Amino acid sequence: MTNYPHFGFDITYKSPNSRARTGVLKTPHGDIETPNFIFCGTKATVKSVLPDDLKRARTDIILANTYHLMLQPGADIIEKMGGLHKFMNWNGPMLTDSGGYQIFAMGFGSVSNEIKGSGTRYKDKSLLKITEEGAHFRAYTDGHKVFLTPEKAMKIQRQLGPDLVVQLDECTPFHASRDYTARAMMMSRRWGDRCLTEFMAHNDGKQATYGTVSGGVYEDLRKQSAEANAERDFFAVAIADCLGNSKEQMYDVVAFTMPHVHPDRPVHLLGIGGIGDILTQVRQGIDTFDCVSPTRIARHGWALKKGAPKERLNLRNAEYRENPDPIDADCECHTCENYSTAYLHHMFKAKEFVGMQLVSIHNIYTMNRLMREVREAIRTETLDQLHKEWCPE
Repeated sequence: MTNYPHFGFDITYKSPNSRARTGVLKTPHGDIETPNFIFCGTKATVKSVLPDDLKRARTDIILANTYHLMLQPGADIIEKMGGLHKFMNWNGPMLTDSGGYQIFAMGFGSVSNEIKGSGTRYKDKSLLKITEEGAHFRAYTDGHKVFLTPEKAMKIQRQLGPDLVVQLDECTPFHASRDYTARAMMMSRRWGDRCLTEFMAHNDGKQATYGTVSGGVYEDLRKQSAEANAERDFFAVAIADCLGNSKEQMYDVVAFTMPHVHPDRPVHLLGIGGIGDILTQVRQGIDTFDCVSPTRIARHGWALKKGAPKERLNLRNAEYRENPDPIDADCECHTCENYSTAYLHHMFKAKEFVGMQLVSIHNIYTMNRLMREVREAIRTETLDQLHKEWCPE
């Protein structure tokens, strides 16, 4: 791609039985084998772990959040500190989202749980209004007014300095009418055009941009959005907006969207991180996923495990009080090689922070292990078998 000289996406295998595929996503900070999982470092940190922990757990890529970082510490400061990679001591590939989800979370719900306990005093008044020009917020940190436009979203991401950036869009709620969803989709398309114009005006080859596909749960709107996205000079595709109110509906939305996305671009599914969901959605051709879930549930004592009921174990349960075994005898993470579930159970009962750290490390490693096994299963046409091994229910 002429506008993205230091980026690339090579599809290395296509399944004859589904849309599943493997590939290599190339960035200035390294190559990423796909399918892959992007861990959420919302505020320039993956909660409770250090970059060295991420590397030891074989993490390939992380993301950070444009909206939260523009409020604290501010894009100007991060730029002065040398950009996000240097600021947080992460030298691998990185993506930033646009702030579009915050339009949804602050307008129709509450501020993301990832910022709970850090100044939610203003959350009920966070979203003031959305206009053609952009979104007007009141900062959850101190209540000052913020105006986020497509151009500003791209400028902030340029200052933050990740490899991959995402256009600003409006994420509609499930209960929005079809007419509202259609209007929001068209505005997001116009915002995407403005984002591309701003991006290309300052393109120095260090970043590549994702265009979003929206349209809520409506098949015709998704088709329109995907086809319009494919006509534009984005590097990659992000499946965004409301995906429904159930797993089944989410699966349907992705299934009727994917035939219309650009076939040669990497495709990211925003906000999805369940093991069963990933194993299902790679069959639709999704290349990358992100979600706060692996580290969020770890902080509450939930450990991911291959073959476990509902994908995880509750280490706070009394059954682990005298259990000398690791979380997973087949896991090679730092936690499983050095600590028993009895110790982890004690850490959570004693409310010691190290328990959160150790289980987060395990969950990160487990997600990376899952993605390695997914890639191998796609190449060997054994996805069905792998799905049963990870999710036997």
